[in-house]
Amino acid sequence: MIKISVLYPHTAGSWFDHDYYRDVHMPKLKALLGETCLYYTVEKGLAGGPDGQPPYVATCSYFCESMEAFEAAMRLHQATIVDDVPNYTDTVPVIQISSVVVEHS
Repeated sequence: MIKISVLYPHTAGSWFDHDYYRDVHMPKLKALLGETCLYYTVEKGLAGGPDGQPPYVATCSYFCESMEAFEAAMRLHQATIVDDVPNYTDTVPVIQISSVVVEHS
């Protein structure tokens, strides 16, 4: 399983519409990726330590069975997903793709 992490840095003067991201963008991403996206999470940054601002205003993670499945789905839908970004932020995200080595609940 792989995890795609998208982190939106907290930067002065930037904006982020959490409601749009949660209620529109991520459900759209899930619908486009279909079964390739097993599940996703959306997080809103609260703090970066005692009395500190969060380093990221928002993050999301979505989980896919394999890199090959993720890449195939993104080839079909990347333009639609990327074109939606200006509807919720002007921040350039940091993206990391990881192999999930332990999943525990």
